[in-house]
Amino acid sequence: MKYLGIDYGEKRIGLAIGDDLAVATPISAAVDSKKSHRIAHIKTLLHERRIEEIVIGYPYNMDGSVGFKAKEVDAFIGELKKAGVVLPIHRVDERLTSHQVETQLRGMKQKWDRKSGDLDSRAATLILQDFLDMRYPSMGMPADSCGDGMWQDD
Repeated sequence: MKYLGIDYGEKRIGLAIGDDLAVATPISAAVDSKKSHRIAHIKTLLHERRIEEIVIGYPYNMDGSVGFKAKEVDAFIGELKKAGVVLPIHRVDERLTSHQVETQLRGMKQKWDRKSGDLDSRAATLILQDFLDMRYPSMGMPADSCGDGMWQDD
């Protein structure tokens, strides 16, 4: 099984890949200025990497409710479907992933260019890794989850 992890953002879409070995790896983010080009980039990845399922971060509010940002992700999922993506899509709780990535990077004492999408792809990696840890619990370490391990299939 091959998975594409997505950390959706209006300007940048962080991306990660993983498989049934239960290891998520960041890849270059979709950072084109046009949303249609970012979606085309994702569709190309799905084909080239033979992705079978998509895992997308779902930004629940801290109280677990669905807010404005989560509705943006729902709209993006709708755009993927409209563009012909028919793969299963799993929504995974992504609360605090960006904060977790920024904390990790501060510990590394490196400066990161926000525009490159590297931070977003690292967040996508955490989202996908949480999903893989839940799906394949015997393959790796328990999830160092930024949320409560929730996921919802589309």
